[in-house]
Amino acid sequence: MITGMSVSLKLKPNAKARVLHGHPWVFANEVEALLPAAHDGEVVECRDRADRFLGSGIYNSKSMIVWRRFSRERAALDGSFLRGALERALARRRAEACRRLVWTESDDLPGVVADQFGDTVVLQIQALAMEKRAALLGDLLAELTGAREVVFRNDSNLRRLEGLPVEVHTRSGQAWTPRWQQIEGFDYWLDLQAGQKTGFYLDQRFQHPLVARHCAGKRVLDAFCNQGSFALHAARAGAAEVLGLDSADEAVAQARVNAERNGVKAAFAVANVFDWFNDPVRAGEPKWDVIVLDPPPFAKSKGALEGALRGYKEINLRAMQRLNPGGVLATYTCSHHMQDAELRQVLAQAAADAKRKVHVLEHCHQPPDHPVLVTMPESEYLRGYILRVE
Repeated sequence: MITGMSVSLKLKPNAKARVLHGHPWVFANEVEALLPAAHDGEVVECRDRADRFLGSGIYNSKSMIVWRRFSRERAALDGSFLRGALERALARRRAEACRRLVWTESDDLPGVVADQFGDTVVLQIQALAMEKRAALLGDLLAELTGAREVVFRNDSNLRRLEGLPVEVHTRSGQAWTPRWQQIEGFDYWLDLQAGQKTGFYLDQRFQHPLVARHCAGKRVLDAFCNQGSFALHAARAGAAEVLGLDSADEAVAQARVNAERNGVKAAFAVANVFDWFNDPVRAGEPKWDVIVLDPPPFAKSKGALEGALRGYKEINLRAMQRLNPGGVLATYTCSHHMQDAELRQVLAQAAADAKRKVHVLEHCHQPPDHPVLVTMPESEYLRGYILRVE
């Protein structure tokens, strides 16, 4: 507990801030006045117009999100609190070699994401206050997980919104050597210092075997395949033919290496998926039995949502048109601005335009180690459907 005088941020009298309904963020236009820059990266309280205490949070006047709550109590963001938050985060998760350890506000650690890959933890920090405590966070993660190395992947563009530099380094100061790592029964060549995000998309790892159940003896297309995970699982499940597509040369090259390493038969090609579907040559080709659509986020901001909805409809329409009757479409979005109702509407519109009857087989979601905070819609970003297309 903190004793003595505390610095407070005050909401405007007419503010309709979401923090009043449990959301952990306060935006700059929701407060009466910003605090001096001397408080950036430090702990401040927030109070409503009636001077009621709303919690302890981290402050940054340079960010649109000026305050992020980490506790509903008066608390210091010190070693004791960080240790407790990390211990609680670990206790919520299954003991697995590869898993998400920390998911920002859902684990009372705003701006902190941590993934574990065997004996290595990859740590992303996207908030100034947590950057000031980065070394302590790295030490605690190493101690609590037994990790031999912590890779600080501080190269997200979100850091620029906090006025933070973009950089990558390790706790030891030594370069992390790329290596093979087994994830859900497959070996993947991981480069945790230079790969996308934290090195591997752990959020989809439970979806890969779920889709593979539909692939035995089938022609399977894995669109936006990245390192080829859906394709690898489909091939091992007995698919008759597997093709993975991705616009990134390095992703396709890695998918081929992964397929060879795991002894499965799958082809991969560099292609813009939209252009590939729209190529007139497709009209004369056999249709597919299973298509996976796992694109990058089309809506990276709320303002981009309208265009993103058109993109999602277009790609799902093309996929439905290229499926055999009774075929399976596994379709996902990782745009947190796109809610489930909007995704369902997009799929309904695509089905109507394709003149296909479409049934829901599975409603898909991010795994439990990416916990959703019910008062924070932004913590829920991955959703999808496995559909039967008649």
